[in-house]
Amino acid sequence: MTALATAAAPDTRPGGLLRAVGRTHRAALVLFLLALVAAVVALIWLHSLGDEARAGSSACATPPSGGLPSCAAVEAITADETYRDGMSALATALSLLMFPVAAWAGGALIGRELENGTAQLAWTQSVSPARWLAVKLAAPAALLTAGTGGLLLLNDWARGDGDPNLVGDWYYPDAFVSTGPVAVAYALAGLALGALAGLVWRRALPATGVALAASLLLHNVLERYRENLWPAVTRTEAGTLELPRSAFQVSWADVPRDGVLLTRATFHPESHFWPLQYVETGLLLAVAGTATGAAFLLLARRLP
Repeated sequence: MTALATAAAPDTRPGGLLRAVGRTHRAALVLFLLALVAAVVALIWLHSLGDEARAGSSACATPPSGGLPSCAAVEAITADETYRDGMSALATALSLLMFPVAAWAGGALIGRELENGTAQLAWTQSVSPARWLAVKLAAPAALLTAGTGGLLLLNDWARGDGDPNLVGDWYYPDAFVSTGPVAVAYALAGLALGALAGLVWRRALPATGVALAASLLLHNVLERYRENLWPAVTRTEAGTLELPRSAFQVSWADVPRDGVLLTRATFHPESHFWPLQYVETGLLLAVAGTATGAAFLLLARRLP
């Protein structure tokens, strides 16, 4: 009888709930790790194409005279296209990471377990609801932070000198998100919004839809108003005003003054990359923290 009671007793050791979360969501964990490994392999391979890609960009800019380009130039141009397309695809994947994270958190991590009663069962096995939710959020948050942060470092390494002809200008939406801490913050915000949606709706399908909608709204609002997150620079000159390609243009207008036509441009220089990153990251972490706090408060209020 003692052995049976011991076997049936809940695992209350510090790592017991963490292992239970890992077993319950094994498929999502395996998928995440496979995607992470695939992205690492792709970035290492793309880095190896970097020099050829830059040579291809030069060959496109100044093609050899005397008819068709040489075989070496053709190979370099092919590497250029492969490198550019591959880096663009990975940047897009990193910038959209919050959407599958939010859908999974709302549907599988929280919503489904409340819908089928496994969460309530865990609460009767010496696991408090607050601890259950804390582990549910902490484990994926740690994996997302480590995995996304590692990919950001590899992505920066694979970008090499950051030639905008190959990897896009710094202010392009995908390039901006995939080259700074804002990518990690987006993933964490998606996790928190998904968890909150799961606790509000308590059913997998509605929670998934609401989490996706909330994430899409947040993503679009920040992308639309990114230019306003840091004071822009305004320059006014007579005649034609030329801005460097690296300038993130906000507005452009011709202003007549005293019979002279002036050109006024408002823009963000490349030096504003990090201030914009830090402000947007702070906003996203504030959203994540607020959603997490609301989730714990809602869980406590709904308990009998």
